[in-house]
Amino acid sequence: MELKTKGKAVNIFEPIVAKVTRDKNSTEPGQILLCEDSFVLDNDLFSAVLSTLSLPFHQKKYVHEVKQLSHLFEGDIVVINTDGVINTLYRVNSFQNFLLVTERCNSNCLMCSQPPKDKEDIPYLNKLHRQLIPLIPKDCPEIGITGGEPTLIGDLFFELLNQIKNVLPETDIHCLTNGRSFAWKEFANKLGALKMERLMLGIPLYSDYDQVHDYIVQAKGAYQQTLRGLYNLAANDVRIEIRVVLHQQTIPRLTKLAKFIYKNLPFVEHITFMGLEHQGYTPFNIDKLWIDPVDYMEELEEAVNFLSEKDMNVSIYNSQLCLLPKDLWKYSRKSISDWKNIYLSECEGCTVLEDCGGLFASGHTNHSAFIQKIV
Repeated sequence: MELKTKGKAVNIFEPIVAKVTRDKNSTEPGQILLCEDSFVLDNDLFSAVLSTLSLPFHQKKYVHEVKQLSHLFEGDIVVINTDGVINTLYRVNSFQNFLLVTERCNSNCLMCSQPPKDKEDIPYLNKLHRQLIPLIPKDCPEIGITGGEPTLIGDLFFELLNQIKNVLPETDIHCLTNGRSFAWKEFANKLGALKMERLMLGIPLYSDYDQVHDYIVQAKGAYQQTLRGLYNLAANDVRIEIRVVLHQQTIPRLTKLAKFIYKNLPFVEHITFMGLEHQGYTPFNIDKLWIDPVDYMEELEEAVNFLSEKDMNVSIYNSQLCLLPKDLWKYSRKSISDWKNIYLSECEGCTVLEDCGGLFASGHTNHSAFIQKIV
């Protein structure tokens, strides 16, 4: 699944955010027209035109010689950048849309799938999202917020949430954050004051032992900040999900962590155990991270069953049914985003393929040696 394409921009002097259409006769103003077989420039209602054709210079705003447009569907929302890069911001046929609010982060996790970038991207991205949100369909079921670390955008974080709340009141919001900023009560209180019942924060906690967690996230003191943040959020009735990535560093104390969560964080709404993604930093730290999932099933089974027996809501993400004991199948979810979800040739003919979460595309050559079809 492509989320980006590129062409040659003409008269694009600032980013343009708009819905796309292939209807050359559309009367809805502000849309971006997609042309793959012919070119239209005489309709002033279009904010810009994208074409796969090579075109002579024209006074209107357009991008020509675009590599491909087939990944875009009627009503998708894109941004045309001044360099001719066209990023998809919202896909009407997907339930897995998200807002990337910054690539900055105050952690540097060993297995980060999108390593932090020290660049000033907040003003640009915030401006895009302010234009994007009013264009999103009102029946959008869920929108994600991710980074980097979203809370590093400061007060803009609360402004963004408030805009979503007002413009998309029926949309659930799932925000991935390391939770450390909420160690400061004022920051947590600001979020609580928004009274966002449809917001859930997904916060990683990798161990019951501070040195293990801090080593994984490569940030001294992160464990204590995360715990203080969790308690401050709970005091403000903010919904919380705990996320645990499964690898060499988390497996040895997995059951201890499950018991710690039950005893010390009974207010969390969901706990999810997540398979490793072979992206970003993971390949560079593979010797510290990789363990074939079949070799940690005993620990995973014990942790999941313990939490479930204590009536805590628990799930398994990014795993394949053929590797899980059957008593864990009911906890498995199809969690991998559709644009990076694949199945292997070994999966062909599997009788439970429709229920299986599959693999990350990045794991095509880096996966368990025991994946096989179930007949």
